[in-house]
Amino acid sequence: MSRILGLRCRECGRTYDQEPIHVCDYCFGPLEVEYDYDIVAKSTSRQAIASGPRSIFRYHAFLPLESTDVVDLGTGFTPFIHAQNLGHLLGLDHLYIKNDCVNPTYSFKDRPVAVAASKAREFQFDTLACASTGNLAGSVAAHAAKANLRAFVFIPNDLEQGKIVGAAIYKPYVITVEGNYDDVNRLSSEIADKYGWAFVNINIRPYYTEGSKTLGFEVAEQLGWQAPDHLIAPIGSGGLLCKAYKGLQEFARAGLIEAPKTHMYGAQPAGCSTVVRSLQENSNEVIPVKPHTVAKSLAMGNPADGYYALQIIRSTGGGGEEATDEEIIGGMRLLAETEGIFAETAGGVTIAALKKLAEQGAFKRHETVVALITGNGLKTQEAVTGQLDPVIPVRASLQDFEVQLATLPRSRPTSSSGGETWSTSASNSPTLQNLSRSR
Repeated sequence: MSRILGLRCRECGRTYDQEPIHVCDYCFGPLEVEYDYDIVAKSTSRQAIASGPRSIFRYHAFLPLESTDVVDLGTGFTPFIHAQNLGHLLGLDHLYIKNDCVNPTYSFKDRPVAVAASKAREFQFDTLACASTGNLAGSVAAHAAKANLRAFVFIPNDLEQGKIVGAAIYKPYVITVEGNYDDVNRLSSEIADKYGWAFVNINIRPYYTEGSKTLGFEVAEQLGWQAPDHLIAPIGSGGLLCKAYKGLQEFARAGLIEAPKTHMYGAQPAGCSTVVRSLQENSNEVIPVKPHTVAKSLAMGNPADGYYALQIIRSTGGGGEEATDEEIIGGMRLLAETEGIFAETAGGVTIAALKKLAEQGAFKRHETVVALITGNGLKTQEAVTGQLDPVIPVRASLQDFEVQLATLPRSRPTSSSGGETWSTSASNSPTLQNLSRSR
């Protein structure tokens, strides 16, 4: 028997065969892949996973793929960093950053797209497509190139240039649409119905979203086969938070970890904080808004999985926070200055929310806290342009350099630090040793 049973409606429970469909034809609820976890448990183990490829396909037993001939760019098993510097500032001894900035196209979107592209090839589609706020466009284009499929990517017409270039280099058809992501998504749904292409986040969505579970798998594995006490994720559609939590649950069902007691937290921009505001207002409704935020990758005014993310946050005793544009940029700078990670604006949202939650006492010092950083800052350089310290010009002269050096602090500068300045007088000329900056 197959470990993949088919699709099941998350609302009414009706079941369907494995097909390129995403909505229940009875109640219009979203469809999700259903597994036989007894078979999954028998087909994998900690040892088998640890000896597998250093990519998401080490978790093949948990993915909705029949074939092992997958579209693999080397996605996953990204760095899991003990963020000691940032943790010290926030009063957290066990803060970890899951750094998905370093995936093949520099965002976590490579995880779901690797699965979606592999499934599209199983279904024998010839065209891969998506509606995107940027990161997904680049990932779809790259995986289509690897799979030798035609690609169409639909994006808002005000997208950051880095993300447009990051998609166009793989030679897809890039279609810019007037309006925001919700407008792009509506048009893409009409095109998917008419042309029958494999839209990863529309008709292939049940399989696509399963790729995000691998973040939950990796966090548990890299923590030594255990779930964290707290996990904070950015919310765009809400799917990442839902699936990361599902990954922890599935590992437990397969006997790989103990039942997770993880508190889940959502981070959203203030310009579209639909889920967070529902939490704050104690509402069960996620009310759509028109998004306005510097974090364009999270600018979804009507999150597809917002309701489900809300329920998971509540059921786990978690929470959420929003971040203004100013706080988002501050979060980007804080992560870069403390841990050497240049994250995109979505990462700034996560760190800004993490900081607020820590200040509110959401976490205890000894507890394990994991923050998901989902995209690379080189894609959203516009956000910090003009917000950084100016460069220091000097002539090609040691004397000119030392004039400037005398104005600089001895200790490593950060946004909030001062420090004693250098002395460059003849009687106290700085040596190579004391030019070293301490942290």
